[in-house]
Amino acid sequence: MDVPDLVDADMEEEEDVVVTGMGWDEDDDDDIGDGNDDLLLGPVKCLFCDRILNSAKEVFAHCGSDHSFNIPSFCGRWSVDCVGYIKMINFIRTQHPTADSLRSLQPSNDPAPWEDDRFMMPADPEDLLLQYDIESEDCSVGEVPEMAGFPAATPSTAGAAAVMSPEAAGLKPEELQAYMVQRLYEAESRATALEANLDRAVSDLNQMRDKAQRLIGADGPAWGSHSNNHDGDDFCESSVGAIQRLSLTEDEAYFSSYADFTIHAEMLQDKVRSESYRDFIFGNPEVFRDKIVLDIGCGTGILSMFAAKAGAKHVISVDQSEIIYRAMDIARENGLDKQITFLKGRMEDVKLPYDKVDVIISEWMGYFLLFESMLDTVVVARNQHLAPGGHVYPDKCSIWLAGFTDAALRAKIVDFWDDVYGFKMSCMKSEVVSQTGVDITGKDKVITNPCVIKELDVDTCSLTDVDFAASFSLTCCKDAVLHGLVGYFDIGFEAGCSKKIHFSTGPNSTSTHWKQTQFLLKTPLEVKKGSKLDGSIAVKKNKKDPRSLDIRITLDGTTQDFYMD
Repeated sequence: MDVPDLVDADMEEEEDVVVTGMGWDEDDDDDIGDGNDDLLLGPVKCLFCDRILNSAKEVFAHCGSDHSFNIPSFCGRWSVDCVGYIKMINFIRTQHPTADSLRSLQPSNDPAPWEDDRFMMPADPEDLLLQYDIESEDCSVGEVPEMAGFPAATPSTAGAAAVMSPEAAGLKPEELQAYMVQRLYEAESRATALEANLDRAVSDLNQMRDKAQRLIGADGPAWGSHSNNHDGDDFCESSVGAIQRLSLTEDEAYFSSYADFTIHAEMLQDKVRSESYRDFIFGNPEVFRDKIVLDIGCGTGILSMFAAKAGAKHVISVDQSEIIYRAMDIARENGLDKQITFLKGRMEDVKLPYDKVDVIISEWMGYFLLFESMLDTVVVARNQHLAPGGHVYPDKCSIWLAGFTDAALRAKIVDFWDDVYGFKMSCMKSEVVSQTGVDITGKDKVITNPCVIKELDVDTCSLTDVDFAASFSLTCCKDAVLHGLVGYFDIGFEAGCSKKIHFSTGPNSTSTHWKQTQFLLKTPLEVKKGSKLDGSIAVKKNKKDPRSLDIRITLDGTTQDFYMD
């Protein structure tokens, strides 16, 4: 597959494409047009708030509409050249003045606060505003300079001037004309800002309406809701596409959680996880050599860098979390920024710089494999972007159940509520046994054989495979008290691999950050060695929060509902 020119006419038409970290060379200037339009695409933070825009020009427009700060006009008012512009941007980034305080400055009376040469040091070397050619702008457009000796107009004085005659206003006709022109520009700016605010309000209203419709629905509360008001028939309903229907606002908490550095440290320090991916990628260079690779949910970019080092032609790394900015720094620090393109956004929303990719890699697995529902995103991306003959890794997944005994755990989690400093709180028991636990289950606690309840091939599975029901049979290995079931998953990298790699998150394997999922029974069962326990399990997304799971287990004729959030 040929590597296309990442900055071409087609990309210029896609305003939401975010391309950064490409390591542009000065020699490329002849190929990229005037720079302001072609090159300055990427996440750019506003000068006065935390809003992230898709280009330098979008920041200019946003500052004008939301902060009433017209950057080109302000530069023209202060006769700012390219050096002064760089100093001004770095001054604003480091000193954090308000737009109002900057507008109040008068070139005739106040020295420019950014004149100090220390503001030549970039606050952020990757700040695309610093690369903007301000001298290419018409810095007289969008704002009329205030007349010497003539005070800035206010809404009240503007209204007065509009109805007063030149003689009554004490102004010469030419002064009044200039004054009115200035007021017209200010009115237009306010109208633009109000229109933008109205658009956002309408968008927010639509999101709230859609969310309300999903929450209440014509069919009532979700099976497995935290109120425990379960409707058994609800389980038959499909949740296909629920993740893709989430708005970015609804999904914000999920992505924000992955901005925490400690989460990424925990995952990177999980040797079973990280070394399995490393050994798969470096052990199968034929899978990656000269290939276009898509890394979904790239985090710190470790898988992307593995792929780049393994000979990938180019890697596209996608993540909506703020951690992607650190991933850009990490790639640059390791000299891989030219080989990796970082796109900030949800996989469902971003525009890729290639029509198709050869390989998709992702560490999408959650607790009990399916928690957080990131597999949905991988499947959708596979259907849209994977070239014929390409593969998704990991590709083989299986979920397992086994029975365990742990009297100490039950005493801590359940029996504790019988006597809390002399008070009975037994009503809490039904809630705590309905919530799954995530912890390490010692292999000595497992008292049945394991049984696989679901197998997935990520190369071929569909969204309908993620909600599933299965029967199982467990054979007891000893006389004991069964306190619950333990769930875990196994992972394999197999398709097209000369060196197949597997790892397990089960009790008999080295512990991982996934640990195991524990389902405590409301009523423990006494079991005998050799006896069989027949049961069934049904798993689906929670209707109110599709990244959470509702799980129904029937064992020995008793049905119990669990939720995982």
